[in-house]
Amino acid sequence: MDADHIFIFTDDNGKIADELVKFGLKEGSNRIHVGQGTANRKFYFDNFFLEILWVHNENEIKSETVKPTGLWQRADFKTSKFSPFGLCIVNTNETDQFFENAFKYQPDYFPQGLTIDILKNENQPRLPWTFRLPFKGQKKNINEPTKHKNGISLLTKTTFEYQEKIEATFLNFFEREKNIEFKKSDRTWLNLTFDNGKQGLTTEFGTLKLTIHY
Repeated sequence: MDADHIFIFTDDNGKIADELVKFGLKEGSNRIHVGQGTANRKFYFDNFFLEILWVHNENEIKSETVKPTGLWQRADFKTSKFSPFGLCIVNTNETDQFFENAFKYQPDYFPQGLTIDILKNENQPRLPWTFRLPFKGQKKNINEPTKHKNGISLLTKTTFEYQEKIEATFLNFFEREKNIEFKKSDRTWLNLTFDNGKQGLTTEFGTLKLTIHY
């Protein structure tokens, strides 16, 4: 399985993304998710994008349509203690079994009938909100900037650190995966490795609970 993109909820209207720009990333497009109550800033790479997400409209994210998704608990991570991360996995036939019992979410910003499959992980809140989009394969974002000042380009490893014991059902799907890993730790944290770490450098963004290895 491969990561299509990962979101990180923030509570500062996305201002923290300025730190990623200072780090040497070229910012891509942004959008408001109409009806969902969220907005974003994005950073694109050759095979992945990183999404900084925040609540744009609290009434919408708490609405009868969106509330069942569990997205609000992710946005309210400082109070709820849920992981602020969302992991979007590329939609392939290989992932059908993984999402077999997924919650079907019909966002207002998608045409009717195009739903997002969500594993809310509400009973394992330190795991990311895990989902796949209705579109098969990885989308080619040809109009987005992927050349960055710091020279990083290809996501080669994603590691989520989690704190409490997790039932094997979820983790078993990742046992043989080389690109996505879950590791027991004393914190909720995300590690992204680009280009197999060929530059031998590491930068930590504490507010985002993120470490980038490159």
